[in-house]
Amino acid sequence: MPVINELRLASQASDALEREELFPIREVARLTGVNPVTLRAWERRYGLIQPTRTESGHRLYSMTDIERVRSIVDWIDRGVAVSKVGKILARTEPRKALAHIISDELVQTDYLQWQEQVRRAVSSFDDQELDRVYGQIFSSYALPVVFQEILMPLWLQMLQRQDAFGQTSEWLFLDGFLRARVLQRVVMLRGSQPRKVIVSALAGQCRELELLVAALFLSDSDAGVRVLTTGQPFDELTLVCEKIRPQALVLFSNHAPSPELPRRLNRLALSLDCQLMLAGDAADLAQDSLAGSSIGCLGNEGATMRQRMVRFLAGNLDT
Repeated sequence: MPVINELRLASQASDALEREELFPIREVARLTGVNPVTLRAWERRYGLIQPTRTESGHRLYSMTDIERVRSIVDWIDRGVAVSKVGKILARTEPRKALAHIISDELVQTDYLQWQEQVRRAVSSFDDQELDRVYGQIFSSYALPVVFQEILMPLWLQMLQRQDAFGQTSEWLFLDGFLRARVLQRVVMLRGSQPRKVIVSALAGQCRELELLVAALFLSDSDAGVRVLTTGQPFDELTLVCEKIRPQALVLFSNHAPSPELPRRLNRLALSLDCQLMLAGDAADLAQDSLAGSSIGCLGNEGATMRQRMVRFLAGNLDT
């Protein structure tokens, strides 16, 4: 009898699923790209979604729930902390035309508040507090926002303002902390994957942290990104690639490209058995001069660098 009841309940749940167009959490994860752990956290911690529950406790999501999940993802990608998304949705769903205005104000306020917390921890040379704030920022924002909108602008401000006594020490403290944390993430994402992508700086054209952040933007669990130490000789890159045998070599520079750079890159590309790409500010500035060549320009935006790299490796040069 219990088996018959279970079968009946399962049949009823299946009918309801079809009739009301409800979806299990694994299907929602497939449709939205948000993993089940995150979906549960958005429900439990922030109350952003309220799925229907079956008698056995399984979550079922309507199309309205799925659209809400997509809205949440959109706001997070635009720089809104997940803790703020609920308030924005409550305000903007009735009046979506005001969405960008509201979000811009909240976003900029949040960025400044986080930067101030980081600054206070740095001025106290408090590595434990800095680590705590760093973790909170990462749990609130998408990766590109963490660095491009919050941490790197503050890092650059402190780099450029080293006149007063102690400010050099503060910048070095922040720089060392961020380099260690970013490298840790790159290595963690790489895991035991083969070194498919090598990232190297054009000598003297960026600082180590900028190179590491670019490598992090290009990383995921399938990429196998390896970063070469700053100062890597340009003329020895062919030798390094012969030993490691990557699928791609990505050169990074935040300087304006010199007139001879396209010629040097094209000559290097001919000597490689892998694809050559350029990232950073130099990639945008050199794009026209490299048009028609085999060299891929990835740009300097964290949200698009990896997408362009993947497309280029797949043979789709349209970026």
